Parts: sequence; C-alpha cells; structure tokens
Amino acid sequence: MKVTVTRSGGFAGLARRWQVFVEREPDEDSWILLLRQLPWDDVAEEPAQPDRYLYRINCEPRPTAQEGSPEVSGREEQVIAEPREVVIPEQRLTGPWRELVDRVRERDEQEREPYPANLPRNGG
Repeated sequence: MKVTVTRSGGFAGLARRWQVFVEREPDEDSWILLLRQLPWDDVAEEPAQPDRYLYRINCEPRPTAQEGSPEVSGREEQVIAEPREVVIPEQRLTGPWRELVDRVRERDEQEREPYPANLPRNGG
C-alpha cells in the first residue's frame, strides 16, 4: 500500500511530496492501525486560509494479482480496498491526520537522506 502526502500553497506556493510504501516499513502493523483510524469519509470540505498549506493525502492499495502484481495482504484489504484521497487545509490537519502526515514526511525524508544527520556537509 502506498501513502502519498502532497503539500501545496503557503506563502511561497511551493509544492512538496512525500510517500511511504507501508509493506516495506518495519512497523507495518502500526501504520495499518493508524490508517484504520482515519475518518476517510468524514472530512469536511473547507477552503485553505490565505498563505497556509493544503494537504492532499492519497492511499493506494497494491494492485491485485489479476493486474500482474502480488496479492494484497488480508491486513491491507481490511484497511483500504480501493484508492482513497482527501484534501485537508492546514488549520484542520489534526489528530490521526496530523500523525499520518508527520510519519509519512519523516520516513520519506529519512529514506532520501544520503548522509547521516550528524556528519558535516560540504567538507566542513
């Protein structure tokens, strides 16, 4: 299952994107538990406030074997059987939504980090 978070808007209007493949995470069960807690169908539409971020959260199950890929695990089917997406303005990003965004961002940035955080860069 792939979870993608896209943040857009803000003062500069720049977009950022982070993603995680849940089945590759050592704590996969905690990811699945968090995804089960999300109120996918209970997100009120609300415009973003000026100069604040807008978060698009997308969750896609892995393709089924019929499409040429491995079967979706039973645990994943219990979480999400079809792609889901919500758009949440920054001022409403709370609770499990905030936790999900923070976790996806943290894991993605850890994966991209080419150097240990405690080593100096640029030779100095």
